[in-house]
Amino acid sequence: MFEVKSAPSPAKESVLIAMSGGVDSSAAACLLVESGFTCAGAMMKLFDNEAIGQDKGRPCCTLADAGDARAVADALGIPFFVFNFTDSFAAQVMDRFADTYRRGWTPNPCIDCNRFLKFDRLLRRAAELGYDRVATGHYARVAREGERYLLKRGLDAAKDQSYVLYAMTQAQLARTLFPVGELRKPQVRALAEARGFVNAAKRDSQDICFVPDGDYGVFLERYLGQPLPTGRFVDTQGRTLGTHRGYMRYTVGQRRGLGVSADQPLYVKEIRPEDNTVVLAHDEDLYGKTLTARDINLIPIPRLDGPLRVTAKLRYKHAEQPATVWQTGADELRVTFDAPQRAITRGQAVVLYDGETVVGGGTIVSP
Repeated sequence: MFEVKSAPSPAKESVLIAMSGGVDSSAAACLLVESGFTCAGAMMKLFDNEAIGQDKGRPCCTLADAGDARAVADALGIPFFVFNFTDSFAAQVMDRFADTYRRGWTPNPCIDCNRFLKFDRLLRRAAELGYDRVATGHYARVAREGERYLLKRGLDAAKDQSYVLYAMTQAQLARTLFPVGELRKPQVRALAEARGFVNAAKRDSQDICFVPDGDYGVFLERYLGQPLPTGRFVDTQGRTLGTHRGYMRYTVGQRRGLGVSADQPLYVKEIRPEDNTVVLAHDEDLYGKTLTARDINLIPIPRLDGPLRVTAKLRYKHAEQPATVWQTGADELRVTFDAPQRAITRGQAVVLYDGETVVGGGTIVSP
């Protein structure tokens, strides 16, 4: 039997489980119910079709997912709610997404969704309804050492999602459970299949939920209500190389879709909204060793008093690398890698680790 390790007294705890319709959150709900918690499932309605340019009459993927989540909740015998959080999602996720691209940076909307929706708005709604905690299907773990709660990697290294959770506060960690963080993906699917869940074999979502076709440029034009103006591709000396289709369509390190012919492959090195230019360079020009991050969150300690050796990730799929971090201000970190890293990108998160434990992280504001 699968167990929820280090779970607090189930008979005295009630949990509101964020159920997306996927197998991970369904397994999380199952584990908690079978461990004796008083549970309810909840799906967050995050956007309307019109907001992402979909036909109003077209079946919305979130409705299908809600059907799967409700079917699992019914099978488990727990209540199921749908909360309309479209206002918060538009303000805290989609607006931030568009604003970050407008600045010439590259956003990470999954981090914002976790920060402002799942572990803020949903936690507050849970408290309003009298639930002690929330749970999700994230592959991560919460532990406690002394007076501090810690965020740790999920045991399945291939599915670990601690990177997108680095912004969680002590108050949020204290009220959150990650039941599948102790399991590996094949175990999760086996659990769901053994219980006959409708989504046991459902594919994992790969796209950003509000950009289902992956075309960020088209989404931005629809969301902003205007076409993205074309501009110049230039080299590092400012010489014109071609015409781009709107600087918000590009990100640092990108090669595909540039439409520029050259003797050697060219990549996006810099995006300059102020003069609507995109700077292209060769791969060897994309490397750097240092970065500054702001809007920071530290988990095991409230502040760094001196340099700390860590490993650091620049993107969700980035292989973490040895580095040293200093806190250079109340809301600023400086990270220096042992070896140069490719495409350090403004707007992305740098997340710091000490072994299995997340030290914290922040938003990259300068390489």
